[in-house]
Amino acid sequence: MPKSWSNKRERQYEKIKRSAKGRGRSTGTAKRIAAATVNKTRRRKGETKGSSRSRRRSSSRGRSRSRSRRR
Repeated sequence: MPKSWSNKRERQYEKIKRSAKGRGRSTGTAKRIAAATVNKTRRRKGETKGSSRSRRRSSSRGRSRSRSRRR
């Protein structure tokens, strides 16, 4: 776990890791899933170095639009 993570993100990491282990994932996979999820959350919340919240668009918004066009 990187030093840049806050106590809140450390707790989030541990909870996600325990949850993944409980679902039968290996320790390494559980750690990878937890770290990726925490980093994704940090990016979305603007907690990463050099992140710019104003310039990003929601990725889910773009996907929903393209799905609706296909129907």
